[in-house]
Amino acid sequence: MGLIQVPHAATAQAAPTGSRTVDVTIDSMSPSAPSKSDTVTVSGTLTNDGRDTITDAHVGMNRGDALGGRSSIDNVSRRTGYLPGADGKEINGSAEKIGKLEPGVSRPFSVSVPVKDLRLDKDGVYQLGVSVSGRSQAAPYNQVLGFDRTLLPWQEADAQKKTQLTYLWPLISSTHLTAETDADAQQTPVFRNDDLAAELAPGGRLQQMVALGKNLPVTFVIDPDLLATVDAMTKSYRVNGPDGPMGKNQAVAKQWLHELEEAVKSHEVVALPFADPDLASLAHHGKSVPSALSHLGPATDLAESTVDTILGVKPRTDFAWPVDGAIDSSVVDVATSAGAHNVITRSDSLRETGGLSYTPTAARPIGGGNTAIVADAQLSRAFEGDMSKAGNSVHAVQDFVAQTQMISLEDPDRQRSIVVAPQRMPSVSQAHAMATALRTLDDSGSWTQSLSLGKAAKAKPDRSATRQVPSGAAYPSSLRRQELPTSAFRQIQGTQAALDDYRVILAQPERVVTPFGSAIMREMSTEWRGHASGAAGYRHSVRSYLDGLTKKVHLIQKSGATLSGRSATIPVTVQNNLVQGVKDMTLKLTSSQPNRLDAGKAQQITVDGGHSQSFKFATTANANGRAWVTAQLYTADGKTYGEPMMFQVNVTEITATVMLVIAGGVLLLVLAGVRIYLQRKRAAAQRAEDGSDGEGPEDDTGTDGDNGGTDGDEPEQPSDPTPDTGSESSGPSGSGEKVDR
Repeated sequence: MGLIQVPHAATAQAAPTGSRTVDVTIDSMSPSAPSKSDTVTVSGTLTNDGRDTITDAHVGMNRGDALGGRSSIDNVSRRTGYLPGADGKEINGSAEKIGKLEPGVSRPFSVSVPVKDLRLDKDGVYQLGVSVSGRSQAAPYNQVLGFDRTLLPWQEADAQKKTQLTYLWPLISSTHLTAETDADAQQTPVFRNDDLAAELAPGGRLQQMVALGKNLPVTFVIDPDLLATVDAMTKSYRVNGPDGPMGKNQAVAKQWLHELEEAVKSHEVVALPFADPDLASLAHHGKSVPSALSHLGPATDLAESTVDTILGVKPRTDFAWPVDGAIDSSVVDVATSAGAHNVITRSDSLRETGGLSYTPTAARPIGGGNTAIVADAQLSRAFEGDMSKAGNSVHAVQDFVAQTQMISLEDPDRQRSIVVAPQRMPSVSQAHAMATALRTLDDSGSWTQSLSLGKAAKAKPDRSATRQVPSGAAYPSSLRRQELPTSAFRQIQGTQAALDDYRVILAQPERVVTPFGSAIMREMSTEWRGHASGAAGYRHSVRSYLDGLTKKVHLIQKSGATLSGRSATIPVTVQNNLVQGVKDMTLKLTSSQPNRLDAGKAQQITVDGGHSQSFKFATTANANGRAWVTAQLYTADGKTYGEPMMFQVNVTEITATVMLVIAGGVLLLVLAGVRIYLQRKRAAAQRAEDGSDGEGPEDDTGTDGDNGGTDGDEPEQPSDPTPDTGSESSGPSGSGEKVDR
């Protein structure tokens, strides 16, 4: 049997042929929406991906027919290669000779055509292409060897009823602050890292979002947690880590806040609930956990006060924005539970079912006094790709501009309000592409006009537009897999309960409630979608730090105590290693054998910060032996606080000292009895000597009728001796004085 030889390159990808031989990439188009007197210039890069040298090559511009609708735009954007009938012929006079193009070699190109030569006969969106024609060894005749296309919106006169366009401009970042603060008067915050500085610095993502947005017709949508974090960064702050270095980017933070403060003066501001909580996760997994939804109201209130305090503007807080605009009935219920009556959704979630021939207005009443703001899905997702590549950016911009014009052309006599809700955290390149598209529309002004989100929510809805909120079964499974699980909300509930138990003992609870309350809200942030390990780590860090603080108030362990006598005092020491004092606590001792040892009454205690204090308990012993005593701290509402402390008490009531006391008492009884006997004997002898028969008056010195039967009475007993108290093995010596640490 002969061997079949496989060529070396057989397993490699075959070289492109035909109209895909040369990769044509359009990197710029100017102007994006031309007028009659303009010249359209298209520039880009050519790369010979084939194996042969291309000769007699030239670049030309092709104009296709006007497209018929939004779906036609989608088809053109997806198509690759040259299609003669659809892509049109090369425009005369547009050719630029490039001669040879070697394999693997790239070179720039630029072609220009006056608008009058494009012969744009009616308003609409046209396909505009760049073709490379030439010859090669594989194709010895002149043909199209490469092609790229873009979209050219053309409108000779302004539309009579322009489409109202609302664009959301989100200022949202990831979680940067921990729950931890230093133990100083200023409560210096501790950051997870110092990554936020890069976003705020010149050229950074957030700096660019503000710099671009201030000159654009947009509505700022802000997570107030970002403002609070940057504001904390303007002062002294520390970065978490082995050495815990102090942060050094105060100037960057101050400059960014200043620029944002100036930008929002002329823009509408919408504030999301503090830390941008994941509404869908709460709806699908948090509702089953008691008190999980109770955080939304405080998060909304905190949002308003934070924006007002830091930026000096009153934000709108009546808008909710679920992830990717995906909703179902439960998401809407949660979103509107804290005062938001407008839910920003997306047209791929609230889909049209009535067969409308045009894109309807965004606002839709959905019952209960609530409105769904249905953002256009295609426009909202237009800049989600890698916009760092010029080719991707210019295509996205032209597609966005063309889509908006096509919306206006769908029904020119019907004015509509369209909302765009882009990704929550656009990259720098995505932000620049978005800005370019908005500037193009603003400069042209032929078919769109800007509108704030608040006004868009009040726009007159289309009667035929869908208003039925989808069921839970329609919620995207890909998004469900990213949600916070029920166990996460149980952990959050546990942390909140621990915080509630801790705050009641503090003299200054606000030092703890504020940072921990904000951290608990951050645990529910939308940021954690797709980052399950990061979310779990953050929740664990918050709870661990809280547990560490609670353990700083504790009982000092006793080695034991010995009671000599029926009553004694036992000192128990409370240590407070916090900066602030604790109050309204109760310290209680419980005996394991109360019939042997009564541990005394509970005591109300107060201990200053950084001090320890001993508290004495008056105990009573009823029998000899050993008994275990448990010391436990309680909060004002009767809940146990911290770990109990157990120690053993040895009761030795009958001691040598007690025996001496008892012996002394017996001796006194004997002496008293002898004295009474001698007195009575002398009295009897005296009566006999006087001749008395016993019938005379009663004697003053002790007859039964006068002493009430004292013959059987015992004399008064002496007081119990003062007992000894056992020594304290740890802390002060029972004096009750505070001891400085």
